[in-house]
Amino acid sequence: MSDTAAEATVPRPAQESAIGPRRPPLLAVGPVAWARANLFSSWLSTAVTLALIYLIVRWAMGFVDWAFVNAIWSVPVVNGQAQTQACRALNGAGACWAVVTEKHRFMLFGTYPYEEHWRPALCVLLFIGLYIVSAMRRFWRKELAYIWIGTLTLIGVLMWGGVFGLSYVPQERWGGLVITLILATFGIALAFPLSILVALGRRSRLPAIKALCVLYVELIRGVPLISLLFMASVMFPLFLPEGINIDKLLRAQVAIILFAAAYLAEVVRGGLQALPRGQYEAADALGLSYWQKTGFIILPQALRLVIPPLVNTFIGMFKDTSLVLIIGIFDLLTAGKTAIIEPAWQGFGIEIYVTIGLIYFIFCFAMSRYSQGLEAELNRHRVR
Repeated sequence: MSDTAAEATVPRPAQESAIGPRRPPLLAVGPVAWARANLFSSWLSTAVTLALIYLIVRWAMGFVDWAFVNAIWSVPVVNGQAQTQACRALNGAGACWAVVTEKHRFMLFGTYPYEEHWRPALCVLLFIGLYIVSAMRRFWRKELAYIWIGTLTLIGVLMWGGVFGLSYVPQERWGGLVITLILATFGIALAFPLSILVALGRRSRLPAIKALCVLYVELIRGVPLISLLFMASVMFPLFLPEGINIDKLLRAQVAIILFAAAYLAEVVRGGLQALPRGQYEAADALGLSYWQKTGFIILPQALRLVIPPLVNTFIGMFKDTSLVLIIGIFDLLTAGKTAIIEPAWQGFGIEIYVTIGLIYFIFCFAMSRYSQGLEAELNRHRVR
């Protein structure tokens, strides 16, 4: 028998195991193939790609020069006044990060007493820790509710004070990042369950409940958030009895909750409608009550389908908390704008806004990445 005939009698898997599996050509798969197919598929695509690469590199080099190479990080302070002549001498060629170094406490904590800044700083860390714990699936038990109650109570004690030897700080002195986190956290935590009830109400067979939920959603979604904040801040106190005054921060918080719940309700309703009818029929066949069917079978599947739009609404609401500056609440953005009113720092707003934008980006990007991981984990059984 010839060598060729002998080689032909050997099964193909045995041949591959002897010499190892063959790898596909580099030009067929991988980043090189992707670049050829998407960036250099024709002469026009190649020209546009090269032009964009040139512009991006030029912009990146200019940004690095402005933000790092030519930047000034600190300035001397004489008699309590910052000497910003060096920053102004740059004429825009470099960033003056000294304004952030000088005003970072005011940006983060507003007009909170300077010597008590450790309290709102600790509250920010507690909020971040609460987010991290809530994101871990092993904590998704009833004990998580106790963790939320305990953490939020501790935050309230730290911010207000008046007990345990802490000096009392009125709510009008609160500001900065901690206000943004308070508005966003309570807004998401309270708007989400309200939105589920409204979404279920819109699908109710009881005409009165359905009409009430439809009216609420259409009325709230038909006006901008700024109008609701104005109503809560200016108009609502006019209808209160004389001598009764509700805190402005609480009124703004309620407006944000109602606004977010209306948008979230439509997202949840979309998930309920996307669920196959067979799921409802199977739950009815098991003899479950309405709330058992909804809580154990319908809602978990519906919410899993709408994780991306839910998180998108959360991110939008987190950023919309900056609109409270219209009614004079010192959130992060308002504190940043107020920090550059001082004549010595006027003209250096770009550095302030870049810093504030970076803080917003960190929180929003974390929510986005977490939602992607959660969606992939919950839908892992669907991958075939």
